[in-house]
Amino acid sequence: METTTTRTSEPVFRTAAVADVPVLVELVESAYRGDASRAGWTTEADLLEGQRTDPEGVLAVVTDANSRLLVAEQDGETVACCHLEHRGDHVYFGMFAVRPTAQGGGLGKLVMSEAERLARAEWDAAAMHMTVIRQRTELIAWYERRGYRRTGRMSPFPYGDERFGIPQRDDLEFELLVKELD
Repeated sequence: METTTTRTSEPVFRTAAVADVPVLVELVESAYRGDASRAGWTTEADLLEGQRTDPEGVLAVVTDANSRLLVAEQDGETVACCHLEHRGDHVYFGMFAVRPTAQGGGLGKLVMSEAERLARAEWDAAAMHMTVIRQRTELIAWYERRGYRRTGRMSPFPYGDERFGIPQRDDLEFELLVKELD
């Protein structure tokens, strides 16, 4: 079993640029799909095969005026990211990825805290929203420990659109999780 990588510095946060797209695609894919993702605990490899994102999708986020793709770097390496999209009174949180070998050491908590701070500071958001595959009970529990609450509001998985992966079961759906921001 692979161990968590020890980092020597606190993460440095910045907004992604177009030049970051290839590294960010690789980061997101490594955190969720394929054998590399199994080094961490956020893998979706048992639920979905295929891609999690692609260069066009990441580029669209990076260049969207209502979005910000937050990047975390440690020791000169891109180790985490998340997408923030301003949607009126709330910010949507997505594309959250932590390099599998860096998971389990608190980096994800730091990224979430910075994302919530930015949502309040830049957009005066009252809440953060996200959708999580409802079958990801361990991940949902992690978000609940961070103050997110399950709403019971479900939305369908985009079956047939391989841009989001190839489902390995026929009952996938997303649940909306919400956190009020102080």
